[in-house]
Amino acid sequence: MAKEIKNKKASIVSIGNEILSGQTIDTNASWLGGKLLSIGIPVVSSYTVGDCLDAIVRSLKLASDDAELVLITGGLGPTDDDLTRQAFAKFLGTELLLQNELLQKIQDFFAKRNLQMPAKNKIQAYIPAGAKALINNLGTAPGIMAEVSGRLFFVMPGVPSEMKQMFEELVLPELLQLLDGRAVVVKKLRCFGTGESNIAEMLGSLMNRGRNPQINCTASYGVITLHIIATAEDRDNPALSEVEGAQRMAEKDEKLLTELLGELVYGTGRQTLAEVVGEKLAQQNKTLAVAESCTGGTLAKLLTDIPGASGYFTHGWITYSNAAKISELGVPADLIENYGAVSEQTAAAMARCARKKAVSAFGIGVTGIAGPSGGSEQKPVGLVYICVDSANGCETKRFIFSHASNRAKRRDRDFIRLQAAQTALNMLRLKLQI
Repeated sequence: MAKEIKNKKASIVSIGNEILSGQTIDTNASWLGGKLLSIGIPVVSSYTVGDCLDAIVRSLKLASDDAELVLITGGLGPTDDDLTRQAFAKFLGTELLLQNELLQKIQDFFAKRNLQMPAKNKIQAYIPAGAKALINNLGTAPGIMAEVSGRLFFVMPGVPSEMKQMFEELVLPELLQLLDGRAVVVKKLRCFGTGESNIAEMLGSLMNRGRNPQINCTASYGVITLHIIATAEDRDNPALSEVEGAQRMAEKDEKLLTELLGELVYGTGRQTLAEVVGEKLAQQNKTLAVAESCTGGTLAKLLTDIPGASGYFTHGWITYSNAAKISELGVPADLIENYGAVSEQTAAAMARCARKKAVSAFGIGVTGIAGPSGGSEQKPVGLVYICVDSANGCETKRFIFSHASNRAKRRDRDFIRLQAAQTALNMLRLKLQI
């Protein structure tokens, strides 16, 4: 096994016809990328390949040219189209050997369920000569670990739950042992209210490649996550341990970035906007009611996904039709007739009526056009009005949320709804900070 992976890069290979055909979304690659980033190993390439032996071999060669660490998922099942183990053996220039211990484990897997092991499952007990098997405690497909010319390869199942457990329990410990004694500390700042490019401009040289701590940026539905990765390689201060040194560097950057970005930073770690808003409402002993149209309950779901939400979230209305806005909330019919259901005035009326009916401290109203149809030149798809109402006043904002045009229309709709709900939470967060 390689002595170290210091300053090394990674490549990910995802295998399966179902990924290429769009039937399955490759969540494994993004999850693995995040995990590798957290220990300071950047992913420099990712390959997706179908269930074709020669194509898999080619992708492994490309990945090994790109990086010193290659993670492979998928194609370890028992059927004829599961060819990853055969392709990996061909890539290694070796043969598959039956591992009797693995065969027994697979047989036991079926026996515990009072089932007879199908003959096809025997292929899963074959491992390339010279490689090491990685035990799968959730399924029948063992993983594989091997080293070739100083490059490390880990082959894992494509089933996300099986892959994640194998990575966490077997692969990650191997990688941490090979980090040459380095201490890697990762801090995460969660931001909302602007885009990646604006944040990059605000941070300037702090995001330069090669800097330590390294600062990386990822985005998901408007939430920008800044990963602060501090690596202690040399003990400049003998009084500090490696971990303490990395911890201090990460904390220093965390404070610096928070000062630079101000109210754009809403939390740390894995905190969601709904968690932060819920904490502030609970701390201030305030309550909230929401009235949703285009978001269809998305906002209420985000709020009630948080344990203890009943302490501050009192009511939620999904008033999708004009009639529902009028009968359930009490929005004046002439207001909708004069300004339209998708308007600043209607959003404000929804928020105000929801707050008063619920007798809550805050009311949020959301109305818009999630698409894919229903838009016009004056009111395009993605147009959303959001209002936060309280006894101290009413704030209504107009947004146009758009997604990449090459995405499926269904995903555009989902994006607009979630983006609108997140934005509503952020508007309330900023009011709770005053």
